[in-house]
Amino acid sequence: MARLQPGDPAPPFTLSAHDGTTVSLGDLAGQGVVLFVYPAAMTPGCTKEACDFRDSLGPLREAGYAVYGLSPDPIDKLVRFAEKESLTYPLLSDPDREVLTAYGAYGVKKLYGKEVTGVIRSTFVIDAQGRIELAKYNVRASGHVASLAKALKVALP
Repeated sequence: MARLQPGDPAPPFTLSAHDGTTVSLGDLAGQGVVLFVYPAAMTPGCTKEACDFRDSLGPLREAGYAVYGLSPDPIDKLVRFAEKESLTYPLLSDPDREVLTAYGAYGVKKLYGKEVTGVIRSTFVIDAQGRIELAKYNVRASGHVASLAKALKVALP
């Protein structure tokens, strides 16, 4: 499984979002993008991470970053997740795991000491030219957004 590195071109994607829109990486050119990958909506860790991004959305947007969540969940589950947690950014659905695989965020990982195949909690920062600025794999749900903001020099409240 290839992992993306800073400077690599971000793999293109066009995915459906929970809000009924279709999001293409090409349409986001000219702005920074934070794409965070989480295994499953409405699980404790994913909820914590998604809510941390929600609560940090203002400063990230002010710094020029659009935030998108990405998981293999179907749209109906993403709609319920966004409504339940008042998430105010698009949640993208990749049920075929093609985009997750292209970003190196789907594959073999350790879970409770065993090797399994699944979604690898990751975050990618894509610059305005469509290149990977930052790629973090196997991130922890708690504290991850604060760590990311520090790396991006974004002050959080």
